[in-house]
Amino acid sequence: MSIYNIPVKTIKGQEIQLDQYQGQVLLIVNTASKCGLTPQYEGLQQLYHDKKSAGFEILGFPANDFLEQEPASEAEIEEFCSLNYKVDFPLFSKITVVGETKHPLYQYLTSAQPTRVGGEAFQQKLEKANIPVRSLPEVLWNFEKFVVNKQGEVIARFSPDTLATDPQLIEVIEAELNK
Repeated sequence: MSIYNIPVKTIKGQEIQLDQYQGQVLLIVNTASKCGLTPQYEGLQQLYHDKKSAGFEILGFPANDFLEQEPASEAEIEEFCSLNYKVDFPLFSKITVVGETKHPLYQYLTSAQPTRVGGEAFQQKLEKANIPVRSLPEVLWNFEKFVVNKQGEVIARFSPDTLATDPQLIEVIEAELNK
């Protein structure tokens, strides 16, 4: 199976396959509107704006898996992201990113890249707050980031608290864009 054969739905409900992004570097992020990490939309939008012309796409997949921090409908999510963060990178319909009902995209991403860069301190914060944490290869929380190269291979995975301005994340993206 290839990432390009996985069917997804856009935020407007249109069924597509990810093959339309073939030849581009992708950053795939599970998002939520009511999370302490939600302000990351701003940095993600800036990164998208800065790198889009070089062949870069961010794909946002809202998920309600972590303390029900994305309870909104697709229309409400789209409006929230547009009004509050001026998001114009592609958003998709809500999916499940953990557990038995995990969407095939996240089954693929987490099996292709079962470990993440960073996240230890963030995981400890969750545990100290008595928030259940799933073991790897499961996604830790909202805003975990997967980098996919131009050939559709998952080449890196970053913890939810990794910002879009993180030098290590930028380095991986730029290295792939320059190949």
